[in-house]
Amino acid sequence: MKNCIVLLLALCTTSLLYGQARLIKQVDGKEKKISIPFSQYELPNGLTVLLHEDHSDPIVHVDVTYHVGSAREEIGKSGFAHFFEHMMFQGSDNVADEQHFKIITESGGTLNGTTNRDRTNYFETVPANQLEKMLWLEADRMGFLLDAVTQKKFEVQRATVKNERGQNYDNRPYGLAGEVSAKNLYPYGHPYSWLTIGYVEDLNRVDVNDLKNFFLRWYGPNNAVITIGGDINKEQTLKWVEKYFGSIPRGPEVTPANVPPVQMTTDRYVNLIDNYAKIPMLVMTLPTVPTYHPDEPALDCLAEILGGGKSSILYQNIVKTQKGLMASASNPASELAGEFTIRIMPKPGTPLTEMVKEAREAIAQLAKDGIKQKDVDRYRKSREASMIYRLESVSGKVSQLASYYTFTGNADYIANDISRYTNITLDDVVRVYKKYIENKPMVILSVLPQGKEALQAAEPNYEVSEEGYQAPDYGYASLKYNKAKDNFDRSKQPKASEPVSVNVPEVEQYSKKVKGSEIKMMASYANEIPVVAFRISIKGGRQVEQNDLTKVGLSSLFSSMMNEDTKKYSAEEIADLLDEIGSFVSISTSFDRISFTVRSLKKNLAQTLDILNERMFNPVFNEETFNRIKNQRLESIKNSKTQARSVANDAYDKVNYGAYSVLGNPEEGTELSVKSITLDDIKDYYNTWIGLNDMQIVMVGDYDKDTKDQIFNMVSKLDPVDPHIEPLPHNKKMGNPTLGNPGRKIIYAVNIPKAAQTEFRVGYVTDLHYDATGEYYKTNLMNYPLGGAFNSRLNLNLREDKGWTYGARSYFSADEHTGNYTFSSGIKEAATVDALKEVLKELEQYQKEGVDKEEIAFMKSAVSQSDARKYETAFQKIGFLSNMLNYGLETSYVKEQNKLLNDITKADLDNLARKWITPERMNIILVGDIEKHKEELKKMGYEIMMVDGNE
Repeated sequence: MKNCIVLLLALCTTSLLYGQARLIKQVDGKEKKISIPFSQYELPNGLTVLLHEDHSDPIVHVDVTYHVGSAREEIGKSGFAHFFEHMMFQGSDNVADEQHFKIITESGGTLNGTTNRDRTNYFETVPANQLEKMLWLEADRMGFLLDAVTQKKFEVQRATVKNERGQNYDNRPYGLAGEVSAKNLYPYGHPYSWLTIGYVEDLNRVDVNDLKNFFLRWYGPNNAVITIGGDINKEQTLKWVEKYFGSIPRGPEVTPANVPPVQMTTDRYVNLIDNYAKIPMLVMTLPTVPTYHPDEPALDCLAEILGGGKSSILYQNIVKTQKGLMASASNPASELAGEFTIRIMPKPGTPLTEMVKEAREAIAQLAKDGIKQKDVDRYRKSREASMIYRLESVSGKVSQLASYYTFTGNADYIANDISRYTNITLDDVVRVYKKYIENKPMVILSVLPQGKEALQAAEPNYEVSEEGYQAPDYGYASLKYNKAKDNFDRSKQPKASEPVSVNVPEVEQYSKKVKGSEIKMMASYANEIPVVAFRISIKGGRQVEQNDLTKVGLSSLFSSMMNEDTKKYSAEEIADLLDEIGSFVSISTSFDRISFTVRSLKKNLAQTLDILNERMFNPVFNEETFNRIKNQRLESIKNSKTQARSVANDAYDKVNYGAYSVLGNPEEGTELSVKSITLDDIKDYYNTWIGLNDMQIVMVGDYDKDTKDQIFNMVSKLDPVDPHIEPLPHNKKMGNPTLGNPGRKIIYAVNIPKAAQTEFRVGYVTDLHYDATGEYYKTNLMNYPLGGAFNSRLNLNLREDKGWTYGARSYFSADEHTGNYTFSSGIKEAATVDALKEVLKELEQYQKEGVDKEEIAFMKSAVSQSDARKYETAFQKIGFLSNMLNYGLETSYVKEQNKLLNDITKADLDNLARKWITPERMNIILVGDIEKHKEELKKMGYEIMMVDGNE
């Protein structure tokens, strides 16, 4: 059945036997409620199996969720759950080291794993003919992992996790705010008092036996649910599950975690000195209720009213008045507890004491002015639409089934979940406000840049007490590894069945001549969910800034202004209207296009088009809004200068293209350029560029002729425009003459003292432009084994073998204007010099020796079979159609690419590598604590040219 969202369910709670599996429940979609049809089984070992058939695309999504996360850890052993997630990809008895990613990628699939406080899940999306292989893989690591866990693998993944922490927390502005808030909100030893990533000292302390015990305790089939959805044969799939999972022994029993609610009597003021932040931030946290608690929906609604959007109290009182750059509220909930959280970033120089006062006044305003029925109604409708949109993809449906079963015991919970939110009443919201928020104590965290401690909200008054803590006894002492015994040879990897038939979306093309200009439309019909999505784009974007490089950042600032007030509505009113009907309307700019992107439930399309019409034809560019957005942009630019990745990207563009090209300047602009942009510049941009200027429309979903006519008629009211754009300079010498001579060995460096990692960018501007069936396409095939996949040479060397990075990749990118080749990675600071040697060694070796036959087979298999995943969601299809319109392609280009892929030889790939993987032409940019490594880098023969990261 093709419909993703179907009418719920005739329940069957019989206990029929099907082989080893017992049928527990069946949801087949016969009644008039939203549901995801599925069949639920249980194996004798306790494994729950959920099967969902959806034949709309030739793909399957497999999710294995274990009901264990960081909440099952203890003091001194934080980060185990996440660390073990990494170890689950390192091979098992019948899957060699580094083969898990390779097998799935080679099958045309994509995969990952995630860990949160309460669960860990592993998932993959693959062509439907690869399903048996995926079940074999997942079963092998569930039942046959521990003998394959070696000390070497353990050490490499320990280093990788530490790099992940450095990249995502330690080396990022405000990255540790959540850690400090949680530590001071929850009692000592509470499993939510540390982040899932864990503490570095605990990662240093853990040994391989600790990790093995964690697996034995929590990774039994009786603490897991496997959910399989997509283009499956349910009976055959169940037989495979029984075969591969049925013999795995049941693990120790797992009882629900239970902790008392957080009790606070006074406000707790704490500070965090952040070496990477430029502006202070205030984080205020109150304890609330766990997920699926009856009060959770009303608290979510309250958070939206207080700080969830442009009409919220915090936004109106703080951001709109320019007292602060950002103000928001949210109510994230987990299995054991929830946290109502307010975040405020003040105007630079403003003490956080003033922001605490503003926050308290905003909270009091909820009682003083009253919570409005219209705000509650709007939230209910918006939440319902967002929950429906989640079901667009098979992965979305599978994830919901798995999550519902894990945390409620009922996979058929979506109708209940939606009703929890659609039935929120005004009285509910008022009640939870009084119960959990009004005059209640909170943790008040001041995140302070180094040297700005005086801006704190108050003197710290709280220290975590260790009194009364007792370490939990999880029963690790008596655990034994009981390996499954099979009546078949599990070492034999199952073969894929016949390749799936991938159908490129059926496309309709239209054009209309209006006032001498041609409007082109491309559309693809699908009715899996009652949604229409489309994008209207016109010539413009960043490229027009080449006309005046003193105004770089203008197009980005313009798109922000286009999402503000119109003649009929304020920005807040538009946000409210869109929430009420569950729609999305946004204006954005890319390098050479200005785009209007829309998504709407079919029943609300007329109202959505009215809002789009206002946005397109009646924007109001007022001075107050412009000054606010401009100031926010300036502070954002300042703040980005402490983020190594952002600095590295900007420096890389500057070195490659130079300041004389818009391509060599940041998309958001520089402080100098943004300061020079005036409100008249915004108005001129609109008058110059918004018109019938190479207009393209792509549309997908449940549309009809009326829909097309409405869109054509609306845009036909625009006038033709044909303004001038200065040509882009092209640097044919592949270096930056403004910063150095390409004939010299130069490293361009930006120094960020005490940076935990060094950001690498190595590459150059190529002569390649986008070509779907030419040399550009072939260069990406050539690069795939080098840096285009998890199992590429670069990633295996730097991450899996050395443990120096969380990830490394290389890629060719191009459009009709330019192209480049880039290696990028965040590398552990201590390995900076050695990593550079390894990167250059890999590039040089690939250029000289080329690709081997095994890598060619891997690349061909991975790329050819990945087509099955390309056309599932509305926005995937919009991207596909947009590409066809931009470059004048027919759908047959996909077949041409497949033929090129099939026919390409080792000689072809080696020639491409010699031609395009040219380290001698590449610029090297390093951003981090470079002063530590200058002398070693010079010994490699490089001149170090420092680049100002603040420009």
